[in-house]
Amino acid sequence: MKTEHYDFKGIEAKWQKVWDSEGFGPGNLPASAPKYYCLVMFPYPSGKIHMGHARNYCIGDVIARIKRMKGFRVIHPLGWDSFGLPAENAAIKHNISPRDWTEKNISDMRQDIKSLGISYDWDREIATCREDYYHWNQWFFIKMFERGLAYRKKSSVNWCPSCLTVLANEQVHEGKCWRCSSSVTQKDLDQWFFKITDYAERLLDGLDLLKGKWPDEVITMQRNWIGRSLGAEVHFGDITVFTTRPDTLFGATFLVLSPEHPKAKSLLTPEHKAEAEKYIEAAKNRTREERLAPKKEKTGVFTGSYAVNPVNGAKVPVWIADYVLSEYGTGAIMAVPAHDQRDFEFAKKFGIDIIPVIRPKNPAEFVPADRAYEEVGVVINSPGFNDLSSEEAKKDITEKLEKAGQGKAQVTYRLRDWLLSRQRFWGTPIPMVYCPKCGCVPVKESDLPVLLPKGAPLTGKGESPLAQMPEFVNVTCPQCSGPAKRETDTMDTFVDSSWYFLRYLDPKNGAKAFDAAEEKKWMPVDQYIGGIEHACMHLIYSRFFHKVIKDLGMAHTEEPFENLLTQGMVTMGGSAMSKSKGNAVPVEDMTEKFGADTARLFVLFASPPKNQLEWSEDGVQGSYRFLNRIWKMTKAFSAPASKTSDPKQTENLIKKMHQTIKKADEDIEREFQFNTAISALMELLNALSDYPALGDAVSKEAFRILILLLFPFAPHLSSEIWEVMGFEPANLALVPFPKYDPSLVQEKVLEIVIQINGKMRGKISVPAEDAKDEKKVIAAAEKMLSERGQSGGQKYKFVPGRLVNFIAAQVEAANEK
Repeated sequence: MKTEHYDFKGIEAKWQKVWDSEGFGPGNLPASAPKYYCLVMFPYPSGKIHMGHARNYCIGDVIARIKRMKGFRVIHPLGWDSFGLPAENAAIKHNISPRDWTEKNISDMRQDIKSLGISYDWDREIATCREDYYHWNQWFFIKMFERGLAYRKKSSVNWCPSCLTVLANEQVHEGKCWRCSSSVTQKDLDQWFFKITDYAERLLDGLDLLKGKWPDEVITMQRNWIGRSLGAEVHFGDITVFTTRPDTLFGATFLVLSPEHPKAKSLLTPEHKAEAEKYIEAAKNRTREERLAPKKEKTGVFTGSYAVNPVNGAKVPVWIADYVLSEYGTGAIMAVPAHDQRDFEFAKKFGIDIIPVIRPKNPAEFVPADRAYEEVGVVINSPGFNDLSSEEAKKDITEKLEKAGQGKAQVTYRLRDWLLSRQRFWGTPIPMVYCPKCGCVPVKESDLPVLLPKGAPLTGKGESPLAQMPEFVNVTCPQCSGPAKRETDTMDTFVDSSWYFLRYLDPKNGAKAFDAAEEKKWMPVDQYIGGIEHACMHLIYSRFFHKVIKDLGMAHTEEPFENLLTQGMVTMGGSAMSKSKGNAVPVEDMTEKFGADTARLFVLFASPPKNQLEWSEDGVQGSYRFLNRIWKMTKAFSAPASKTSDPKQTENLIKKMHQTIKKADEDIEREFQFNTAISALMELLNALSDYPALGDAVSKEAFRILILLLFPFAPHLSSEIWEVMGFEPANLALVPFPKYDPSLVQEKVLEIVIQINGKMRGKISVPAEDAKDEKKVIAAAEKMLSERGQSGGQKYKFVPGRLVNFIAAQVEAANEK
């Protein structure tokens, strides 16, 4: 017999047309109603979306729909992170404007997302590549420049030879470009930076506000990336180092500078100059990963110069080595080879003195010279400080340095300033002008935005195309009106995503980035949803930007995102779903073959949101069958009940209905366990299928509850069935989330499993109120076993309300052995 399938294409087209007309704004709820800002990280418009993308949108949509059902004023916007390198590369490849390529992709993606029935408030849509958005990127840049938070300097920067642009430290992953995985090299360029290090302590402190609201893993990743270290700044003559272990200064037998250190070349003596300069140039072509590889043989060159150890006056040789990086500390280290593995290997190779200065408190645990620092050791070979604990010596030696003017206590951070210059076209122009008289001057606010010109020569050769356009470059100085030249680099696109959540609040405002009243009304974001891969890029940058905006008096919260959900990836064959890997399942294919509700239901049911989801065609088919079963049941209600039920069957269905409401509500509120909530709906459908009097008032109410609870997950079919059944009120989207009766969710009798040595021997039924009473349950269990001629023994494990496991003598004896 052929299975009848519901007309998902017709139903979905019908309801999407209705929703397009009605929209999904916060509605007409009173101002006293609680607000809820639900936000999914906005996408880059790369073209048609696949189900790996769709999972994120579906998770956010269920949350938004449920919050509306619970009486919240919900804001649920979407826009486009639409500047960036892929559009520029595509423009070069296809000889098309990056603007046209991007806008076409936005149109395609918007249609794909709408086809899933996602309840976005499209009236708030933004695109970062449009001038009404990047105008305010430039405005914020100028405000940061005025506050000393935006500055320009020559710097050795991370350079991607494939993307032909610089990368911030956060965009280099294990020595490779975050976007294309090419090995990253170093290059000296004049670059613009944001002084995020000024906010390092606030960024750390803010993490304490997010405990229990953000994943512990993300908080730990950010804490480690910011990397607060307490130690001392020590002056070896005119070379300054930072160390967390001033207690080991007497064991510092040489200094090591990074090849990029500003003093490296000036310290070279004639006899070492040629060799050292060759080494410095070679180091620039090695990736960070290569330089820090733990098994890499240590290399270096002697400068020919010496420095003076400030605690003992000893002359220490100054070396250059690539295992020291310019971005850490001062770019120079004091080497203590007796207590640091890398320094030990270097000293052994080049014949440098090794002086132990830390001994464990227990002499029997003496630390070999090639072992790392011993945190609780006692100081030795350090005149005036011997026999002090490491902590005592740190304090005393630092105080001695401070009194002598040779150092001071210092806090440093692993975090580096945010490098934001990009040598590409498709980004926000940096609103600065270079004047021979006035220097570096910001564009007047009244002249913003600085527009991206049309017809730029896109070559992808590593210099900004804007530099090739005299009509863009040559301008008058905003201060003296003399001839001047524009900055031709564009901003890192992470600037675009660092405040977009605020623009959603007031997207059509032409006079301000957003109105303060709207910020006060909606911030912070109540639930933010996105991938954990953004932990040390977007999520740090946006927290920094928000703190700056607060200091500008434009935000009232310290943190922008109250709660964070990092969803797991969708995989196929164990690999993340990706167009480049050829394992992507297009949304368009899913909606064409099974419908949007099936696509939604599968990605929500197959795995909890935080976990990885392996794509399964069988799982998709299962979700499709479930929805068809519900549609088929709708027809069963078109006729009066042909049979009757006994009171017990009616009572059980009513109880199951209330238990389902409770289960769905609690699982959704408990870390968004949509999969178990959907499982409860499946159980309710099974109970309805087994109910003999289908069509009576009780079953019709249970079916109404089923459709109401299904609505956030499968909104099209739910809306259609609601209308067909004539349920009230007519607009399902306005129906509140159902409430359960606490007296009807408790079982009156519970079954307790009885085991002997872990093997089930039977079950006993006990009154629910006795199920946790150990004496009563054990007595009933022993009685059951006795009636069967069995004995449980005197030892047992009791799990209240669930099981009793008797441990027989032979098992106990085996355990004792």
